[in-house]
Amino acid sequence: MALHGQGVAEGGARPLSLTEAIRLARLNSPLTIAARGQVRSSDAATRSAFGTFLPTLSINAGGTRSSGSNTNPGGGLDRIQFPWNFSRGLQSNIEIFDGGRRWYNYRSAQANQGAAEFNQRLQDYRVALEVKQQFFNILAARESRAAAEAQVAQAQEQLKAANARLAAGAATKSDSLRSIIAVGNGQLAVLQADNNLRVANANLTRLVGTTFQVTADANELEAIPTVAIDSAQLLRWVEESPTVASARSQIRASQSAIRAAKTPYMPTFSLGFGLSGNRPATGFEPIAGEYGGQNSLRLTLNYPIFNGLQREENITRADVALDNAQAQLRDARLTTEQQLTTLLGSLRLAEARIAIQLASVEAGEEDLRVQNQRYSLGASTLLDVLTSQSTLNQSRFSLIQARYEARSARAQIEALVGRDLP
Repeated sequence: MALHGQGVAEGGARPLSLTEAIRLARLNSPLTIAARGQVRSSDAATRSAFGTFLPTLSINAGGTRSSGSNTNPGGGLDRIQFPWNFSRGLQSNIEIFDGGRRWYNYRSAQANQGAAEFNQRLQDYRVALEVKQQFFNILAARESRAAAEAQVAQAQEQLKAANARLAAGAATKSDSLRSIIAVGNGQLAVLQADNNLRVANANLTRLVGTTFQVTADANELEAIPTVAIDSAQLLRWVEESPTVASARSQIRASQSAIRAAKTPYMPTFSLGFGLSGNRPATGFEPIAGEYGGQNSLRLTLNYPIFNGLQREENITRADVALDNAQAQLRDARLTTEQQLTTLLGSLRLAEARIAIQLASVEAGEEDLRVQNQRYSLGASTLLDVLTSQSTLNQSRFSLIQARYEARSARAQIEALVGRDLP
């Protein structure tokens, strides 16, 4: 199996690009496998519906052996002269007119096939969403680990400064103890990030279905592009989404089913043709010899006058199915529009938070630098330094969370509309 980025990442996990991870997940996921199977079944149903327009053809052959005797005209018994009797035949039938039933069934099968294809597209993007979320979890865990390592390094520098001031008699022992606690908190953050990374790697491995552990390729930490969309494009995305498109296909299938349910009120005409032959024989000789032949041509008219109200029941069931399909389409449109509006709002908010948190991190780094210098000169307390450090740490982790939320919202929009955003 060819993999992008054939290195070995943390914990022996093999790095995968996002594109490769999605491809493997779509190949191995039970959801996508079931969706592809549904498409195959629907395609077979469509071909079967088309096949009803073609004549049926069958052949038969048989042989019968009789034993015993027959009564002759004189009252005596004669042994059966030809104990074997062979037969063969060919039959063909075609329905000439059925009120349009086959055509409507064919149209309904086509609509169901379209719905199955839209469902496959929907499942492909849902699986892609799961992969992306775990992929982004891995990226966030790595960012968190880098931030935690920076936190540890800064805390260790503060510990050195606190110990130096304590030895010089310019600080109390509590400054050293507080610095030790700060180092421990940073180390705990590193451990937490490592655990989050292992969990995310395991989840990604399950999704892609490999026998070896995988992780996100380090080169996938790209910038988050801005999504530009207007109200007209929003409406187009809603109408073209797999959920809405599948609901429209279900309506077409239900409309054809109603028309098909009404066709039993019409008569049916069918045409049949048959060839048959028989040959008596004294022994088992099914091939040798000549067969006596008969030809038949049948034209059949069938008009059901009353069938126990089954036609009325079928029409009612089909009409109820159409009402349900129309309600599902209406709800699918509204739900998709509502979810898309919510996700776009979340994406816009996350993008704004990223810009704010970038500025907060920059300001926090500068504030911590100043506080460290002031603490070294004895112009501030360790509490001021730790407060500045805590603010910087929070800004870093808030930036990581904002990036994750932006990536996740973008992936959810793609899953909802069934397309990759530019």
